[in-house]
Amino acid sequence: MNAPLLKVNNLVKHFPIKGGIFGRVSEKVHAVDGVSFELDAGETLGVVGESGCGKSTTGRCILRLIEPTSGEVWFDGKNVTNLGKTELRAMARDMQIIFQDPYASLNPRMTVGSIIGEALTIHKLTHSAREYEDRIVELLETVGLNADHMRRYPHEFSGGQRQRIGIARALAVTPKLIVCDEAVSALDVSIQAQVINLLEDLQEKFNLTYLFIAHDLSVVEHISQRVAVMYLGRIVEIASSHDLYTNPLHPYTEALLSAVPIPDPTMKRKRIMLQGDVPSPIKPPSGCHFHTRCPIAQKPLCNTESPTLKHSSDGHWVACHLRG
Repeated sequence: MNAPLLKVNNLVKHFPIKGGIFGRVSEKVHAVDGVSFELDAGETLGVVGESGCGKSTTGRCILRLIEPTSGEVWFDGKNVTNLGKTELRAMARDMQIIFQDPYASLNPRMTVGSIIGEALTIHKLTHSAREYEDRIVELLETVGLNADHMRRYPHEFSGGQRQRIGIARALAVTPKLIVCDEAVSALDVSIQAQVINLLEDLQEKFNLTYLFIAHDLSVVEHISQRVAVMYLGRIVEIASSHDLYTNPLHPYTEALLSAVPIPDPTMKRKRIMLQGDVPSPIKPPSGCHFHTRCPIAQKPLCNTESPTLKHSSDGHWVACHLRG
């Protein structure tokens, strides 16, 4: 067995909240609370969960766009959390991100060619003006855009085209891992399908590895080989896409899947309505974070003891005292 390309060990990110006249830290937002998983080369791992569960923060901590509070991130045999600025910049060639909002992630004052070519200049990947321009044209055509688009500005493009520009920018440095941070969430449904098909084609062509963060379970099912479900900063279930969608074990996963629309009107699915609201990440519940809304929670076990991910079946892991 080859070593995983990405290995995350007990990743934690707490955001301090300062208050009072002296600006002391009074509380902390527990955005990511002990996340661990592995990702093989050429694989797509989907990360799903409600807004605010820590999906995007996890992805950005892996790339060190946000500094983690504790834990380790191993990428291609190197501990990313210990790298200095120079080493981290060199590793940025292998780890890229596609942001959620194609309107906000592109500099409106730069042409498309300059946006895509910026990384080529920073990492000194081209050695002449002709080579620089040819590479930009090649990247544009790879993502389905025209060569003459390089002279235009972001405001001249639609949302789907802007996201393709973002994808071309990520591809410019020939990365091994791309974090897709809600990469299709801001797009129309028809455009979503086009971008997902593009991502799959690029993965096959360049042997890319994706960490695909999304809240739309139907999109994740289509593109991911494995899926991790997050709730309030923790992973509660990891399984292959097929196993998770056909045999969910965690009560939270069951509730999420019950809300996915079924296109066939003759098929019925029992909707699981969770009680209450998602607790505040400033003061998460003790024990299992989900016990305040869980329909099968048992006292005092679920209230006091935090469940760890345990192996249920081949490749299926669940963090629940009563399942698995």
